[in-house]
Amino acid sequence: MIEEKKHVYYPLRPMQRWITDTLFLKAKSTMMNMNALLKLDMSIDMQRLADAINCTLNAHDIFRCRLDFHPKTNDICQRFDGEITPVTVEKVSGAEFQALTKKLSTPYKSFDEQLWRVRLFETPTAKYLYSDFYHGIMDGTAILVLFLHEVNTRYSGNPIKRVPMKYAEYIAEEMKIPAEQLEEGNNYFRDMLKNFDFDKHLLPPDLDLEQTGVFAKGDFEYPVKNVTHENLVKDNIKETFFFLGATMLALAKSCGAKSSILNIVHNGRVTAQERRLMGIMMEHLPVAWDFENDCTVAEFLSGLEENFNKSLTYRKSMGIVYNEGLEDDCVAFVFQKRTLGLVGAKIKLADTDVEVSEPPANEYAAAEGYLNIEVNLCDDGSYIILFEYYKGFYTEDAIKKFAALYDEIIPQLQDKTKMVSKILDA
Repeated sequence: MIEEKKHVYYPLRPMQRWITDTLFLKAKSTMMNMNALLKLDMSIDMQRLADAINCTLNAHDIFRCRLDFHPKTNDICQRFDGEITPVTVEKVSGAEFQALTKKLSTPYKSFDEQLWRVRLFETPTAKYLYSDFYHGIMDGTAILVLFLHEVNTRYSGNPIKRVPMKYAEYIAEEMKIPAEQLEEGNNYFRDMLKNFDFDKHLLPPDLDLEQTGVFAKGDFEYPVKNVTHENLVKDNIKETFFFLGATMLALAKSCGAKSSILNIVHNGRVTAQERRLMGIMMEHLPVAWDFENDCTVAEFLSGLEENFNKSLTYRKSMGIVYNEGLEDDCVAFVFQKRTLGLVGAKIKLADTDVEVSEPPANEYAAAEGYLNIEVNLCDDGSYIILFEYYKGFYTEDAIKKFAALYDEIIPQLQDKTKMVSKILDA
């Protein structure tokens, strides 16, 4: 960290730098806005809620975070001394609220501005909480598991028992890690990702992005037909690696390839200290598999878990991956319970139900990458796969065909004794 007059500057953590650099490519988009509209029960005391939110915001330095250029080096840094704008209750008519919803989600200018927006609306017939956090300072776990939980705790009048460390302190600790301690992980990730091939490891496009120039986000939800949570539990199969394996096989089969490389999104919170830290901790950990070496499904899934755990042990070396763009074109995979994803989650505030939805789409929407695959476990034990993709790279028909192939692989992957080559070559 560098002190300069009144400010103390901290470097961006690798994931923060990757997010910031990615957003520069589509600076006028909301691709890095983590937002949701929460419809509250009419019994909620809005002023009391505003007080709980303001106390939470003031308790964590991440909400004072500002991106800034260092005046001497001109490097993009962050400081934690910004003012926090108090959240107030905005009383509007139903018509005014409907008009406002279309303008809630707008791009962040990023530099020297507040990197979150929280607003409370009260109409004659409804109450709402709108939250929007720049992804460079918050991830899904921080928003839902930490922020909303703390707001609920404060609203309910319960004490906050443990005070987490400051995000700035966490950065300062990471800065003390010797470079030589990261070298083994650097070599591991470089060696894995040097084999990435756009034509072999990414779903083949059916549009030409250079001609379309369209980074607009396409979303396609696919209800999985061929497996349930009960099936996998009964067979003692770990969901994350089951769907990771299905994703890798579907991609390899689509490309006619004998290997697969993608990244799996992990919340990055490994220690007890990290699990309480408000801020962005997630990582996109690379995982690779060579299908030339045939094995049973059981060996494949356990091998994927081993590979993931090895990547996880080297997570402090992820700077090499982000800074050198080693996985920029990779498919991103994430498995989560629907209740842990913000949109579609079942949330309670003071024992009342909260309905969560996305604000209406507007012209600022854009996708983060070519293809992201999110597998969600629903409350009824079924699974839904959300495919997020560049509309200028894929048509919806191409994604539908890929989803159907994915679902064909799933029942075969439930046979632990089956050889993986039989699935790939079928």
